[in-house]
Amino acid sequence: MEISTWLLFLSIALVAIISPGPAVLLSVTNSLTHGFTKSVFSSLGNITGIFVVSSAASLGLGAVLQTSILLFTTLKIFGAVYLIYLGIQRWRSKHNIFEKSIETSKSNQGIRKSFVQGLLVAISNPKAILFFTALFPQFIDLSKPIFVQFIILTTTFMLFSFTILVFYALSAHSAKGWFAKSNRAIWLNRISGTIFITFGFGILRLRNRSV
Repeated sequence: MEISTWLLFLSIALVAIISPGPAVLLSVTNSLTHGFTKSVFSSLGNITGIFVVSSAASLGLGAVLQTSILLFTTLKIFGAVYLIYLGIQRWRSKHNIFEKSIETSKSNQGIRKSFVQGLLVAISNPKAILFFTALFPQFIDLSKPIFVQFIILTTTFMLFSFTILVFYALSAHSAKGWFAKSNRAIWLNRISGTIFITFGFGILRLRNRSV
């Protein structure tokens, strides 16, 4: 793969990665509510989901989603319901968890649950599969080994996604003291919950234009 091609892919990928979405919001809220370590594991779950989505897109699932109304709708509803569920959980939380000790905060949610949350957020978004389906063919040279190019592109996206998610989480964690005052954490719960719910309904509005 030419370095110029890789750099072009990277520039496009970074725009998608840096733009706040469900993965970024999950990383930030986990960092603030359960500790930085838990957000790292949710980010690891997310990039694992990215690998699954990228592989599925490369194997043709993206093309199937573009033509199958039933599969597209099923995956869309699953993704939307999960995000809305996360949003309702955040909204209903009445506790200012930032007033608790770090040890107590870290015990609120297990590492496995954090990982699974990140994984589900990644694989339940049909928009992500369609994104990879549309993006990858533009940068793959069919005259060269496709598997090697797939690994390069996917690994690049995963590494930079993880880096950006950890950066967001670290930034949020450093501001944890600010949220420990008054009822700011409760408002954070409501705001983040509302955003999750909004993302969920946004996915429900997603239309398969290729059908």
